[in-house]
Amino acid sequence: MHKPKLSPEDQARVDAVVHRGVNSVERKPFRPWLLLGVILVVLTLLSGISYFIAWTQGVV
Repeated sequence: MHKPKLSPEDQARVDAVVHRGVNSVERKPFRPWLLLGVILVVLTLLSGISYFIAWTQGVV
């Protein structure tokens, strides 16, 4: 078994710094359906633009 790299006192100091307000930022919950919707909208717009460009150039 390996020996811990920090002493208990040092680990307590590290834990205190990590749990301060600077490092614990409140965030909104992750919404995967919103992300999927945004990706689909962007993909649809880019596909439409590319189809329009191909149509104006006589490719389609």
